[in-house]
Amino acid sequence: MTDISPYEPIPVDVAARPPVRPRLLLIGTALACAATIVGYMGLVGYYASRRAEVVATGEPWLPEGVTIPLTQPNFMLLTLSFSVVSMLWAVSAVRADDKANAYIAFGLTIVFGFAQIVQTAYLLSLMEMPASAGEQAAMIYALIGLQLVLTGLGMGYIAVTALRTLGGGYSAKDYEGVLSAAIFWIMTVGVYMALWYAVYITK
Repeated sequence: MTDISPYEPIPVDVAARPPVRPRLLLIGTALACAATIVGYMGLVGYYASRRAEVVATGEPWLPEGVTIPLTQPNFMLLTLSFSVVSMLWAVSAVRADDKANAYIAFGLTIVFGFAQIVQTAYLLSLMEMPASAGEQAAMIYALIGLQLVLTGLGMGYIAVTALRTLGGGYSAKDYEGVLSAAIFWIMTVGVYMALWYAVYITK
């Protein structure tokens, strides 16, 4: 029997299309970020409500003799804003298979994060607020400490991602890990912005 079909027959030995890899890392990071934001904003909300209650009575919120200068918090906000740019630069560089620029961007982001931690330590030394100064001090240190922990985790996430990129694990074909690290880092910057306004600005 003669095949008169206008379509080319498909050979039986054609390999099946490889299954689409689920973006588990990206989804997991997004869920972790969402949970972190909800938890941290809950703490910020409790802090704001307690501060409002104390201020309504006419009493000062900060312990006696404690002042919070604005120079360091503002520079930390500027530093972390630069880090967002460098992290997005890293994502763009990996997507373009430009590893040289990717490593520079990864390194800059980690340096910016370390600079923010150092500036926070200096700010705390200027505040001279004992942790036992009262409820206010405990909540302020809790908010600042949690933000520093998240920054450290973000720096570690970026460092691991950079090492995997160096080993060829991430490239233009698969940059899910780099994008996930960027999402986590931007979340940490958002957490600092909440801290900056709730604690450093409103005091």
